[in-house]
Amino acid sequence: MIALERVSRWYGQVIGVNDVSCSIPTGLTALLGPNGAGKSTMMKLITGQLRPTTGRLTVLGLPPFANTAVYRRLGYCPEIDNFYEEMTGRQFVTLLGAMGGVPRAKLKSRAAEVIERVGMTAACDRKIGGYSKGMRQRIKIAQGIIHDPQVFILDEPLNGLDPPGRREISALLRHLADDGKCILVSSHILYEVEQLTHNILLIDHGRLMAQGDIYRIRGLIDQHPHRIAVRAKRAHSLARRLLEFPGVVSLHFDDRDADRVEVETRAPEQFYAQFPTLVLADGFEVASMESPDNNLEAVFRYLVRQ
Repeated sequence: MIALERVSRWYGQVIGVNDVSCSIPTGLTALLGPNGAGKSTMMKLITGQLRPTTGRLTVLGLPPFANTAVYRRLGYCPEIDNFYEEMTGRQFVTLLGAMGGVPRAKLKSRAAEVIERVGMTAACDRKIGGYSKGMRQRIKIAQGIIHDPQVFILDEPLNGLDPPGRREISALLRHLADDGKCILVSSHILYEVEQLTHNILLIDHGRLMAQGDIYRIRGLIDQHPHRIAVRAKRAHSLARRLLEFPGVVSLHFDDRDADRVEVETRAPEQFYAQFPTLVLADGFEVASMESPDNNLEAVFRYLVRQ
């Protein structure tokens, strides 16, 4: 759906994006990175607002810059609002639908459909100038999908939404992805991204640091052993047996919790496979087991620090 081949974008002497090559398939992908990493530049390149300084970028097989053929098949939900404040939500979505090529005969019904999908039916005939931040976010998403785009780019789409709103919009994005759309979401809230998708693009200082499934990426960071925390009765006896597992490099006990031991292992898959057998064979009573390392925040932290 989206392909970048050695793409760079320079602003004078400042690098926005530096020699990035990647492909973004159908489904839901999260674009992550610290402030100033190059996320906004990359989104502007994909949506055709900027032309690459070097390299080649295509969306649906075509260069997006100043290309109306791409724009009609691409939806965009920017982070910064730029509404016609005197319009109602319905008028705004209808206008953007007409500009996006929705046939006049279907425009009214299609606008009502997408407004309902984002939960704005009750407020759609009020002026946008009186909308809350969350309502403005919802109506922005409605205008981005009214023309049924194949590619949908969203910059911080969950900002300003209350918890029920985040769940509703997240469900909508997952549904669009399941329908074969290419959805690219930029966000700085890691735990929310992890609820949306496991497929990520991580960018830092303009360079692509990682792409793919977060758990597979974590598994490739060999210099940082996986941490697994276990709470169990007879924790010291369990720890002695865990030292026999291949790949275990250290154990740490919690001074505040005598039943908790944290294991560091370079072979997490073998650990998870052998652990149940050990527990059943030796009769250990395990209260909980979790990995503080096997999540998006850990991947983000390790890669950005490299």
